[in-house]
Amino acid sequence: MQKNPTHTSLVAVGDSFTEGMSDLLPDGSYRGWADLLAARMAAVAPGFRYANLAVRGKLIQQIVDEQVDVAAAMRPDVITLVGGLNDTLRPKCDMGRVRGLLTEAVERLSPACEQLLLMRSPGRRGPVLERFRPRMEELFDHVDALASRHGAVVVDLYGAPSLGDPRLWDVDRLHLTAEGHRRVAEAVWQKLGYAPEDAEWHTPMAVTAPPGWASRRIADVRFARQHLLPWIGRRLTGRSSGDGLPPKRPELLPYEGPAA
Repeated sequence: MQKNPTHTSLVAVGDSFTEGMSDLLPDGSYRGWADLLAARMAAVAPGFRYANLAVRGKLIQQIVDEQVDVAAAMRPDVITLVGGLNDTLRPKCDMGRVRGLLTEAVERLSPACEQLLLMRSPGRRGPVLERFRPRMEELFDHVDALASRHGAVVVDLYGAPSLGDPRLWDVDRLHLTAEGHRRVAEAVWQKLGYAPEDAEWHTPMAVTAPPGWASRRIADVRFARQHLLPWIGRRLTGRSSGDGLPPKRPELLPYEGPAA
């Protein structure tokens, strides 16, 4: 990887993780690691352009159908692709089909940019991760194999001790907090060859006393009412949280955004 490169354009492809949930801004929009990364890259490359095609809730088939060709046509310096994890969290998941679609996405995106970047997505410690761990690790093994074949780079967030910490995850237990997104932006920044701004992004947070039993039960009830039950309802009715939503930033335009 080239050290201290100057990339002039970035296109982000994916789902809610790349859209930036749950890094909420005062105006009600989401920021997230891709916006933070774009801001850093824009600071060192005048005229830097950025597009973010991600939409929450998208499965890998939808990412391939709706985002991949659009991203490839933009021919940016860097494309980030993170997808497939929503599929692994479904009760029924054909991992062979997921692997095939991810392969298709990589094969179409890799020739369209100077650097394709893939990820082993982070996982919050807890029973949900344990239940779906085999599928996730199968997906991540395939990500590694694709990167090796197509000259992509992989950011290993799954193996970062800091990002498993529940304190870096929002109350929905599916999306990172602002601090979590900041650490992801730092990880991608370094993987692209830029000088570290936080060499310890992967270091676990300082240990604090765990919440008491009553606080945990209140949090569990809140999680179930506000997030788990609506999520189950969408699965049963075939709906998605991203239905009808446009891409976050559909055009490759000059970027002036939030500082890291």
